[in-house]
Amino acid sequence: MLTKSFHDLLFASAAVLTAFAVTSVLAPSALRAQNGKIPRTSDGKPDFSGTFEWPKAIGGPTCKCSATIFDPSKFAPFKSGGEPFFEPRTGDPAHDEPREFCMPAGFPSGMLSANAVQMVQNKNYLVIVHEFQRMTRIIPMDGRPHRTGLEPMYYGDPVGHWEGDTLVVETTNFKRWSLDDYYYTDPKQYRMHSDALRTVEHISWKDPSTVSYQLTIDDPKIFAGAWTEDFVMKARPDWDKMGLFEYVCEENNRCPGGQCKGK
Repeated sequence: MLTKSFHDLLFASAAVLTAFAVTSVLAPSALRAQNGKIPRTSDGKPDFSGTFEWPKAIGGPTCKCSATIFDPSKFAPFKSGGEPFFEPRTGDPAHDEPREFCMPAGFPSGMLSANAVQMVQNKNYLVIVHEFQRMTRIIPMDGRPHRTGLEPMYYGDPVGHWEGDTLVVETTNFKRWSLDDYYYTDPKQYRMHSDALRTVEHISWKDPSTVSYQLTIDDPKIFAGAWTEDFVMKARPDWDKMGLFEYVCEENNRCPGGQCKGK
């Protein structure tokens, strides 16, 4: 079963600091309080360090779940042939809701789950940690190319670069997986992305307390072109002291998908 317990995740946690040499983290909430402007690092770049609500859609449909879902009206036309976008649910919980079996939510689905999101930034990296499944994305921001020779991944291979005050993150090398949680609204629409998925995120401060999060989906096996949806993420400096809760998915669950076996 999925369990949560209180756990203070400090921005200066040893794991993140050691792995990514984050020698100092500015306090964006303090900066906002001081000057009413967007927080910036010492080199003048926008600073996204802090705790936020998950991306919430600007308009569009709502899910019979706690996650954000995509607005079908924004979709590009479907491509004829190729991998099916809608995969019928089978009644097998391992297929219909693999997260019940401790499988990753993947991207973008995991990013849209209704849990807190923490970001830690330095000159070279933006680390995004989502409370749901403790999803962690380490995004280099120095303009390097994608890595080669990797197996397809649930969260892909992200690289970032700056375009003015906007951080642009391109992610490729996904394995085929669920796109979002729309099947909770319509069980006939288990929406999937293919292994050709490419995502582009545009992340920028909309105002001193709101981050604009724009996500472009480019899946040439399914859609005739790329399509984009717009979200916002509200800064929650009041969540900083508590930090993220620890999210643990247990191995060897005797009741996967709610189906108990044995004693």
